[in-house]
Amino acid sequence: MSVDTYIEQAQSRVRAEQEAIGEKIDAYETFIRRVTELETEQTPSSAAGLTTAGGVTHIATDASGPDRCRRVRTAFGETIRPHSVADTDKPESLLDTIREEFTGAIAVALTPTTDASFTPELKHMVVTEARFRQAEAAALQKALGREDTHLDEAADTVDDIIAWIIDANDTPLTDLGFDALQQRHETLATHRNCCEEMARDRQAFLKKTTNNGLDAGVRHRSLIPYLYQEFPVDHPALATIAKLDETCRDCQRTVRDHLVRRV
Repeated sequence: MSVDTYIEQAQSRVRAEQEAIGEKIDAYETFIRRVTELETEQTPSSAAGLTTAGGVTHIATDASGPDRCRRVRTAFGETIRPHSVADTDKPESLLDTIREEFTGAIAVALTPTTDASFTPELKHMVVTEARFRQAEAAALQKALGREDTHLDEAADTVDDIIAWIIDANDTPLTDLGFDALQQRHETLATHRNCCEEMARDRQAFLKKTTNNGLDAGVRHRSLIPYLYQEFPVDHPALATIAKLDETCRDCQRTVRDHLVRRV
């Protein structure tokens, strides 16, 4: 007797993603530190800053501004970009990645052809956006931790039930008396009730959201397709629970047939 279980695969997937997100959080921290350490352009042009449309007013002619923008691009390329493009096979320019990770206004402001000054306003915008994205990643990391814990709890119960079924199958039903058959039938009913409870608990879990402060949160239901898109089933935990319940039901039906024959 075998039961298809996807929970162990799901646990491996979640833990791999936890590691990747942890590295991305560290990359954001390094990027923020490097940008924070850069001095801004202290010319009158800095007062112009960014317009409400996201454009930049270019007054200064000092090359230090564009040079600092280049250093921001370099810092981004060396820290955040490798993690941002890790899951895509499509070629993507550095500025396209900046646009995807941050905003179009920041990408435009950092474009080499704009000859923009690294104003206090631009610096604040870049750091603020990076911190927001870091907070989003931290919320995802927290949600992954809750998913891992939930899978662990489900795995423990599933493994216990499967172990009981395997052990019970070592004794043929024909070797059991009426009372032993009745006890086995009741135990299988208990296991099915446990499967129903696990399924309800899983559905309730998927309706929740993991928050990281006021600005960042992850809905658990939206996390599932992100994590398990390469799996043969959409919901590995629920699919495993459903298959286990089906197995217990089939075993219970077989035991019931033997009970009827004994009456």
